[in-house]
Amino acid sequence: MKKILIGFLFFGFSLISLAQGRMERKEFLAASLQMNQAGEDPLRQVTVYLPPDYDQGTKRYPVVYVLHGYGGTDSLMMHVWIDFKRLLDEAIKTGRMRPMIVVAPNSMTKLLGSFYTNSAVSGDWADYIAKDVVQFIDKNYRTIPDRKSRGLCGHSMGGNGALKLGMQYADTFSAVYALSPAVLDWHNDFSLSSSGFKRVIELNNEKAIVEPLIESDRPADFNSFYAAVLTAMARVYSPNGSNKTLLADLPVTYIGDSAVFHTEIVSKWEAQFPHHMIDYYLPQLRSLTALKMDWGRNEEFSHIPFTSLQFSKKLEAYGINHFAEEYMGDHGNMLDGFEGRIYNELLPFFEKYLLGGESGSER
Repeated sequence: MKKILIGFLFFGFSLISLAQGRMERKEFLAASLQMNQAGEDPLRQVTVYLPPDYDQGTKRYPVVYVLHGYGGTDSLMMHVWIDFKRLLDEAIKTGRMRPMIVVAPNSMTKLLGSFYTNSAVSGDWADYIAKDVVQFIDKNYRTIPDRKSRGLCGHSMGGNGALKLGMQYADTFSAVYALSPAVLDWHNDFSLSSSGFKRVIELNNEKAIVEPLIESDRPADFNSFYAAVLTAMARVYSPNGSNKTLLADLPVTYIGDSAVFHTEIVSKWEAQFPHHMIDYYLPQLRSLTALKMDWGRNEEFSHIPFTSLQFSKKLEAYGINHFAEEYMGDHGNMLDGFEGRIYNELLPFFEKYLLGGESGSER
């Protein structure tokens, strides 16, 4: 009887162990970032979730890539802001999502964000995700190396990146989900009249601009936050290596208190905004298996609900199939937990629209 009980307990423990996936963090040299004038480190990290049965066989898996927001890293996204392992383990256990590999790359920069855009001075951050990271994961893990088995998602700056890279690299990713995508276009708190531009001009120093955000998660005012964000955007949207202080040109400068708008630079920025990119990526958008975006109606960043809706309306006008949803929440309060958007919306989305992961996909 004692042996039977011990055997039963061991069997139960084995089932519990098998129900748990695992996280690991890897480091690799990103070719797309090796040549950059801004001093960005090309040695990059990725946090990888491996499903519970990964070590039990030779099966290959679909992969979901997660892009973090401004000021974030892969570790913050997967362990601190969202308890991804807990949500993924439960989703797989309950059948909400079949076993998949989930990858979060580290896109932190000296200005706290890459905006997932190739830059002549700070490195090719779009290629870093869609080429370097994807190739590294395909080489080192048992993935299904096909666009129909790759999903892309992100929150805030990462939501912007998901939409942007979904258009630019539709031959790499097939299903895209953007959570509260930021700065899709000019509006309200994010506009050419933002006082953040004046703060950048006044400081004109990389360290002074980012210091208030590094010292505190909550800067004293939005001017400090937007000064850093706008500088980060300038470095990838309108890079200029001859400007030794910021390595970028700004769309707005000041003479005293009078704003001077530089239309050529404004046009460069708008060409990088996902809302304006739609016009040039219609075939790629139509090729996606699925596209979804959502946002909270009580969003702290007032441009996000408006520009998200306008982005959706433009897709609709072009006849691009997609899902768009506003929910009761703010920038981040409805993401985590078993009542949150990631568990109830994002994971089932990839379960439905990514191919592979069943026994028939083994090879």
